[in-house]
Formats: sequence, structure tokens, C-alpha cells
Amino acid sequence: MNSFTVRMARWSALHPWRAIIGWLVFVVLCLGLGSAVGVNSAKTADYRVGEAGRAEAMAAEGQLERRSTEQVMISARPGALGETAARTAVEAAAKDLTTRFERLPEVEGVAEPVLSGDGGTLLVEAALKGEERDAKDKVDALVAQTGAVQKANPGLLLEETGSPSISKGVDKQRGEDLALSEAITLPVTLITLLIVFGSVTMAGVPLLLALSSIAAAVGLSMVVSHISPDTGVGTNLILMIGLAVGVDYTLFYLKREREERARSQGKLSSEALVELAAATSGRAVVVSGLAVVVSTATLYLASDVIFSSLATGTIVVVLVAVLSSLTVLPALLVKLGRRAERRERRRAERGKPVRRRTRGESGGRVWAALLRPANRHPVATLCVAVLALLALAAPLAGLKITEMSRDTHSREIPAMQVYDRLNEAFPERRVTHDVVVRADAGRSGEVTAALSKLAELAHTDPLFTDTERIRTSDDRRVSVLELKVPHLGNSDEAYDSLDHLRDEYVPATVGGIEGAEYGVSGDVARYSDYPAHQNSKLPLVLGALLLVTFAMTLYAFRSVVLALLGVVLNLLSAAAALGLLVLVFQGSWAEGPLNFDSTGSIGSRVPLFLFVILFGLSMDYQVFVVSRIREAVLGGVPTRQAVLDGIRSSASVVTSAAAVMTTVFTSFVFLHIIEMKQIGFVLAVAVLLDAFVIRVLILPAAMLLLGEASWWPSRGVRRPVRENREASAVAADVR
Repeated sequence: MNSFTVRMARWSALHPWRAIIGWLVFVVLCLGLGSAVGVNSAKTADYRVGEAGRAEAMAAEGQLERRSTEQVMISARPGALGETAARTAVEAAAKDLTTRFERLPEVEGVAEPVLSGDGGTLLVEAALKGEERDAKDKVDALVAQTGAVQKANPGLLLEETGSPSISKGVDKQRGEDLALSEAITLPVTLITLLIVFGSVTMAGVPLLLALSSIAAAVGLSMVVSHISPDTGVGTNLILMIGLAVGVDYTLFYLKREREERARSQGKLSSEALVELAAATSGRAVVVSGLAVVVSTATLYLASDVIFSSLATGTIVVVLVAVLSSLTVLPALLVKLGRRAERRERRRAERGKPVRRRTRGESGGRVWAALLRPANRHPVATLCVAVLALLALAAPLAGLKITEMSRDTHSREIPAMQVYDRLNEAFPERRVTHDVVVRADAGRSGEVTAALSKLAELAHTDPLFTDTERIRTSDDRRVSVLELKVPHLGNSDEAYDSLDHLRDEYVPATVGGIEGAEYGVSGDVARYSDYPAHQNSKLPLVLGALLLVTFAMTLYAFRSVVLALLGVVLNLLSAAAALGLLVLVFQGSWAEGPLNFDSTGSIGSRVPLFLFVILFGLSMDYQVFVVSRIREAVLGGVPTRQAVLDGIRSSASVVTSAAAVMTTVFTSFVFLHIIEMKQIGFVLAVAVLLDAFVIRVLILPAAMLLLGEASWWPSRGVRRPVRENREASAVAADVR
């Protein structure tokens, strides 16, 4: 009762208004500081990995890096103009638009208009200045000029697309999706909490604390982004994880306080009850939060700016959620407890019976029934449950991981609709490969000759078009050959063309230049190199994750057996969840119900992200449930009875926490971004499996079979068990 969590709770309970006001000030300061320093967004260079990244760095050194471009297709509306008049009007509009674009400070240059194969469409392409990642912030000026030309030519149709306008459309859609997610999650979470507590006030506490934690975390993440750059996905994750763990941590604390209040029958003050909750559930919350933080930190080992951004957002929001449970939550519980005590005193003064709410403390008949298989037939239950999870994991054998490209974006984005029409009208411009060569300036002529020979080889290959361009830097040290491919970026043909370049044509030409450095970049190269980079880092991250999970469980329970069991159970649930993900998203049978177009693959970030986040979140249930079991064993209860009682007593909390987490994650299935949809689905499935298969069937069955060996080598747990057995034997002898 003198631990750090208890001391924090004690101070908060004795000074509730200071704690509450202090928390509000903290949230406001976080938001204010974040707004003041702003967000440090990741730059294009931060995303570079593999050969494509090295090639892009060389091109940037020679100021030949690829610029973001906007394309405008100009055509006559059907029946609006005659053939000759239409051609004249289209050419005039293209000239007008080119002039307007060239005047814009955001534009670096405008290419000569290109006529489509059918002769009905002119294409105007403008390259934007500055960072590729910042181009979406500059595209409005071009859209305005396109709109002006369209207004002046009602008989024509001007359609604009390009990486900047698509990125802007994706951001807008993401914002609308998040608003929908919030509209689904918040009411359902509130209803769940109302069912758990039967009180609007008590149900509102977890939700308000979670939302305030999210607000503080958003502000802090802006500050931290100046150390670890933000990639634009951090806010999504802060909302998803913050609401899940924020409600869960508060729920654990609240339920324990209510149990102690019901058990004391009014004999303990609100301050004492808060201290009891802090000594038990409070410690579990801190250990759970640290487990999530340490597990998530393994994502930094992936050496990827997106994973680093995801890790930073998760760590910040979890730490803030833990802080809220240590500081402001005890103060709120004391204030609410005192109000309840005053209400009961008034009832007693009026001669009315005192009400003792015990909702959910006993575990109920339902959970007794659910635990019956593990209790009566632990071996059979363990075998059947494990085999079922392995069966769910079986589709993993067909797992196909790819980088989700621009072609996978939702077609509800207007710029994507134009993008599809652009690919139809100008198929020869679908994909561009950049062959980058860096050599001594004196070898510039040799490099140019080799690149020309490479272009000739590509012309004989049906995977390439006969369009190419060679650019050389001012210092003549860097050269870039652009090759066009008439296939979509996510097609097998596009990947085959990349393989032909890297494996055959480049080594046979520029590969023979002494001292030259070279590489192939471009969108397809990025899509190819990123999964390869992830696969190379996967063993390191997973190894660190397993080690961290083992160490955290060992620290929490002082048991090697439970630490190993926790690792195995987490692997089982993660593998089963991934298997279901493959079954649903790599096929097409679920496209209608879940509103997605299957890419026949899983996003490259999803598996690793699932393992890391799930291992951390699973510790919530593991720590909370096993802590209750350990607490009973330390009190002298035999392990077998402690397992059953501990799981029954924590069942309502685990169920409620799982319901909240599942609601939050499921809401992301309604998003349009396929990778976020997959992440939401797999996390929701993993939480359900963890809560209702792992914790109800496999964990109790395994611990019942292990018995006292579950606690090896912890003497602190085994001693009370031994003493209790000896006392029972003495009592039997006396009788």
C-alpha cells in the first residue's frame, strides 16, 4: 500500500480539485504548445528505402529528382462543337492553360501539350516546385486556373488529376472517414459503458478521460514530431488507440473501486477505496501501459519513417492515458464517491434502505458456463481451442504482401476517376522508370552512351514504350534516363519491366562503367523495395518483440512459465487474426459486405503493425486477469480455485474492454483507405479472439493443467500455496 501508484492516488484523493484542475491545465498546455510549434511533417527523403531510395538520393544530389506533376485533359463535350471547331477550341484552351500555369509561382515548368492516340484529347502537364510531399498544398492554385479556363470554354471538358490532387483528395476522404468513425464509435462506446455501470455519470468518466487524453496526446505528438517526423497517419492512430486504451484503463480502475465499495458495505471511505483500487488495478494499468509502450517501441527497429510515426503516436497516447489514470481518475472517483455517500446518508435519514450496487462483480452464470469446459475438461478444451486457432491461421500459407499503391485508392475521389480516364486515353504514360547513374564528370559521355544503349534494349521489349528522355546535371556527374511502361503500376507487367531493367538491361550497359553508381527508381520501384525492406527488418522486430513480451510478463508476475505462455498465446491469436485477414481481403467474396475492391494482397505494413500492437494490447488482459489470479493465490487460495475465481471476477471488465476496443477498431473497417480498413479489421478480430478464446478457454485450461507450476520460479506465490496446504493438513489431523 506504499507503492508509487498508491502514493499518486492518495495525493489525488486528498486534493481532488487540485488534481482535476491540474489535469485540465495539462491538456490545455499540451494543445497550446503543439499549436505553437506546429507539425514537422516527414520529407520525401525520409521515405527513401532500398535501391529506389538510393537512386532518388543520387538524382536529388544532381537536382534531377522527380517533381510532382498535375495533368489536365482537355477535350470537346460530345455534340457541343463541330470537329474543326472542337480541335481549334481544344488547342486554344491548352495554350491558355499553359500560359496561366507558367505564371504561377508554384509551377516549375509546363510540358508541350500531348495529343492522345485517338486525336480527341490534349494533355497539359505541369511540374510543381519544391518537395514532393508538399505538392498537395500547392495544387489549389492550379485547380483554380483549370476552373477559370473551363468556365471560359463551356463547350469543352477540362479534367485535372495528378499526385498532388490525388493526395489532397485522399486527405479529404480520410478526414470524412474519421468523422464517420467517431460518429460510430463514441455512441456505441457510451452505450457499452452504460450497460456496464448503469449510470450516465459513471459511463461518462471513461469516455471523457479518453477524449481528454487524446486531445493532450495530439498536442504532444506535434511537439515530438520535431524529433520523429509525422507522416500524416499519427492522428488516426492516436484516435484509434487512445480511445481503446483510455477507456480500458479507466474501466479497470472503476470496476475495482466499485467492487471494493460493495465488499466494504460502506465501512471504508472513498479515499480508502481509491487507494485499494490503485494498489491492485492501478498497478495493472501501469504495467499494461508500459508493456504497450515497450512493445510499440520495437517498431523503431524497422528503420521506416511511417512505422516510427505510428510508434510515436501510440507511445504518446498510451503514456498520457496511464498518466490520467494515476492522477485525475482517483480525484474524480473520490468526488463521485463522496456524492454517492451523501446520497446514501440522505436515504438512511429518511428511513429508506441503503442500496449496494454489485453489478458485474460476481462473474454471473454466463461466465460460469463459459468456463465449464476448461474447468471440467482442460486437456480437451486446450487441444480443441488451439487446433481451432491453428485452422484459422492456415490461410497465412497464401499470404501475399504488397505496397498499397496509388492505384488502390478509392474511386470515390474525383481525381482518381480522372486518373483512370487518363490511363485509358494515354496508356503509354502509365508508369515511368528512372535509371539514375552517378559517375565522374569525365565519364559523362560514356554514361550517356550507355543509357542510350539501354533505351535501345528497352525498345525491343514489349513491356516498354519507345518514349525515353535522358537528363544530365549541370556538373555532369548525375544522369537520369526516363523509360515509359504502358501498364498500371500495380500490374504484373509493370513489376516484370522493373525486373528486366534491374536484372538484365542496367547491368549489361551502365553496369560496365568503372566507378559508376546506379539504381532504378520510380513508383513501381518504390512499391517493390518497400515490402523487401520490411521483410529484411521483420526478424529483428519480431525477435525484439518476443523478448520484450517475455521480459514484461516476467517482471509483472515473476514467473518464467507465465512469460513463455504469454508469448505463445500472443503468437496464436496474432496468427489466427492474420489468417482471417488473408481469407477476407485477399479474396473477393467479402468485397460487397465490407465495401472494398480486393487487391489480392495485404498491405505491407499490416502484419508487422498487428504483431506489435496486439502484443502490447494483449498485455492489458493478461496483466489484469492474471493479477487477479495471483492476488487470490497470495491470499492462500489454491491455484485451481484462484484461476476460476480470478477469471470469473474479471470477466465483466474484460468483456466490456473488449467490446470497446472492438467497436473502435471495427469503425475503421468503414474507412475507404484499404490499408486502414485491413488494420481495423485484423485488430478487431484479434481482440475478440484474445478476449473470448485465449482468456476464456486456453489460458484457464493451461493454468489448470500447470497448477502451481504456473508460478515457477516465484517463491513469493508458491509459499502461500504451500502454507495453505500445510494448514489444511494440520486441520485434518486435528479433526
